[in-house]
Amino acid sequence: MATTRKSRKERVSTYQEQKKEVVSSFPHLVYLELLAVLGVMLFFIIISIYFNAPLEETANPSDTPNPAKAPWYFVGLQELLVYFDPWIGGAIVPLMISFGLMVIPFLSRGKDKDELDSFKNNKLPILMFTAGLVLWFTLIVIGQFFRGPNWQLYWPWESWNVPKELNENLRSFSYPLGMASLAGYFILFLTVPALKWRNFYKRLGLTRYCVFTVLLALFVGVMIKIMLRLLFDLKYILITPWFNI
Repeated sequence: MATTRKSRKERVSTYQEQKKEVVSSFPHLVYLELLAVLGVMLFFIIISIYFNAPLEETANPSDTPNPAKAPWYFVGLQELLVYFDPWIGGAIVPLMISFGLMVIPFLSRGKDKDELDSFKNNKLPILMFTAGLVLWFTLIVIGQFFRGPNWQLYWPWESWNVPKELNENLRSFSYPLGMASLAGYFILFLTVPALKWRNFYKRLGLTRYCVFTVLLALFVGVMIKIMLRLLFDLKYILITPWFNI
């Protein structure tokens, strides 16, 4: 009986100590977030008053600009169309990357509450999120500053008045080779981490591990596909009657 009373007292004291350490999100955090939002809004209002939008002259139906570039914040999407089919590069890849960057931090976290805010236990999702941002802004920089007439690559010191021929020597994998490459790629991504980092696999469980590794494989695959096109003139890995990758 004494032991039971003692354990209850210990639990009550422990709960009271934890309660003292807890800070309510309202109003402490909410007010800070509100001030941050108002500050950002004020910043953009001042910018919009003192700086005009970079609009060009009225469009001329008889004169089509070459290259025809989207606004800078959409140039990354336009650049993706070089490496993928329009519906894949313009819709599937951006949605997949956005969904993956939002979901992966929640999939890869541990069950321990202390692990949620620990950089040591969240290195992979943080690095992936940073890599996603770097990839997106890299595509914007390439499309905005390194694409010239006919969407050809031009270095900053090269003149746009000298036209470049379209690269028609692009190669693609055969159907068997493409299927084998994709199958081997995803099999490696699903099996190697589970065999090499067993604790990571046990911490996530089968379902979360599969979703996490598939999203990671798709994200890395986008970067690999871009590098294959830029360095080796590889247009498609897999060609089918319905879509091309």
